Amino acid sequence: MTRSVRRTRTLQLAGAGAAALMALSACSSSSGDDSSSKSKASDSSPSASPKLSGKITVFAAASLKESFTTLGKEFEKAHPGTTVSFNFGGSDTLAASITSGAPADVFAAASPKTMAIVTDKQDTVGTPATFVRNQLEIATLPGNPDKVASLKDLTKSGLKVVLCDKTVPCGAAAQKALDAGKLKLTPASYEQDVKAALTKVELKEADAAVVYKTDVKAAGDKVEGVEFPESANAINDYPIALLKNAGNAAAAKAFIELVQSAEGQKVLS
Repeated sequence: MTRSVRRTRTLQLAGAGAAALMALSACSSSSGDDSSSKSKASDSSPSASPKLSGKITVFAAASLKESFTTLGKEFEKAHPGTTVSFNFGGSDTLAASITSGAPADVFAAASPKTMAIVTDKQDTVGTPATFVRNQLEIATLPGNPDKVASLKDLTKSGLKVVLCDKTVPCGAAAQKALDAGKLKLTPASYEQDVKAALTKVELKEADAAVVYKTDVKAAGDKVEGVEFPESANAINDYPIALLKNAGNAAAAKAFIELVQSAEGQKVLS
């Protein structure tokens, strides 16, 4: 049955005691497909950090745009004299840019696989830490006029469906969900990242898209969300790491600490 996502929690916290979800994101660097989270949050607040200044550049998965933009503003407020600049996009594209020498201080990817592109080149400092998890959902036109109630419904003739490109985490997750349901789907188009796929539905250029729950929530009443059980087989871990060539390592570390802190996890929720 179609269920519109109007939840208060779209990203499950990494803090201790966070509730287990099968329909939302969770955070745990040690967990598998289990959505319960373990404590990964730092108890330190950004105000407790030493005096920081200067600019940091954060490369982050497109699905993190709303939450990270908010965290960037909070970081700048807590540390006068700092500036946080973001580059949001498909994780694979961002990883390729980093390994090609693009200046960046922090990388937050939508999957361990795309983070591995960077770590394999030894372009990170330390081991990337999983800070949140995300799960897929079907975004339909408001009111769900095509009566999409399942992943199988997306295979109906005449329905215009868009997916993320298979090389980006949301696309790889969608394919994993389709495989779990033993379904074949030929989309109208493959989009470069999850925001591009969602925009197709928002602009009524597509009838539906397979995106993240967080993106459905962020879109508000521009789309309607439909949950599907196969998404439990395609939950994405989001790792974050300090980059080796960070020009402002101190501030970059503090931003990562904010993301992992209780305050940061509250924003991610």
